[in-house]
Amino acid sequence: MSSKENYLRNARFQGPEWIPSQVIISDASWDQYQKDLEQVCIRFPEFFPYVRPGWRNYNNYKFAPACRKDEPFIDAWGCRWETCQNGIEGVVTNIVLNDWDKLEDFRVPDANEQFDRGLAQWDKIRNQIDEAKRFGELTIGGVPHGFLFLRIIYLRGFENAMIDFALDDPHIYRLIDMLVDHNRVLVDKYLQMGVDVMQFADDLGSQTSTFLSPAMFNKFIVPAYKKLIDPCKAQGVLVWLHSDGRTLDILEEQIRVGVDIINPQDLCNGIDNIARVIKGKACICLDIDRQTIIPYGSPKDIEDLIREEVMKLGSSAGGLEFIAYIYPPTPPQNVEALCKALLKYRRYWWE
Repeated sequence: MSSKENYLRNARFQGPEWIPSQVIISDASWDQYQKDLEQVCIRFPEFFPYVRPGWRNYNNYKFAPACRKDEPFIDAWGCRWETCQNGIEGVVTNIVLNDWDKLEDFRVPDANEQFDRGLAQWDKIRNQIDEAKRFGELTIGGVPHGFLFLRIIYLRGFENAMIDFALDDPHIYRLIDMLVDHNRVLVDKYLQMGVDVMQFADDLGSQTSTFLSPAMFNKFIVPAYKKLIDPCKAQGVLVWLHSDGRTLDILEEQIRVGVDIINPQDLCNGIDNIARVIKGKACICLDIDRQTIIPYGSPKDIEDLIREEVMKLGSSAGGLEFIAYIYPPTPPQNVEALCKALLKYRRYWWE
């Protein structure tokens, strides 16, 4: 079974042969551990096929916009991003729409020509997707992280936005419509290319709860999500949705709006809670802990976590995949322990 077929069968509960897994290392971690981390990654080509000796210029690496220490970056929306650590995305430090009177003259970037952090390169993207199809690889489209709820926060500021939602300010509906129209261009472009999966990412939770109540999520966010997800469903494209934070109270709402693959964080939502609420209802792309066990735990702690998640959330029909993001101060030996555990248990349900 190819990786693409295995992924699709897993997402659709059609009996894959292994649990799909990704390990994504932040530029900040590469900057911290450099060749020590490189040596670990070379031993696990299943996760890091792109890593070769000398593959990266550690002493002269150009970090992505909005991820460069002491270099503020203005995106296409007018938001100013600042960070204090290379390789870590910064925060927005201005409020573009600090007064609703500015909405009248506010211009949303043209997604045909402009991405959030650079010019649109649709021809290049189409060529990449066409090449992936020729090699029988999974093809993925997506909108920028923070495409709706977070975009409102970026533009209005957190406190202003929370007041807007609480007071049912009519301006918020107009802004949401503008954001939907912008993202619909992106969605339609990828659907025209015939991708297998469309990815959406919008952090909806804090450490302990959602930012909006389930009722307010349904009122303001669900109708907008639906306008972007419905076209994907109509073409049989799988819909993947990520959100950081504790989103347990709205996971079922995400399924109802059409999400096929839900990407919740494990420990802040609770492994048992995730199993109880959504196991078997949608494919779980589990976001592996990056706050306690992976950065600070022992190899045994890491293996025990993966084993528990495989046993409680997996099944022989499929419906579980893993994604792990590595950030400082996670040491190379913990990355190695994580990779070993993912490989050890990836065929647990079929052996």
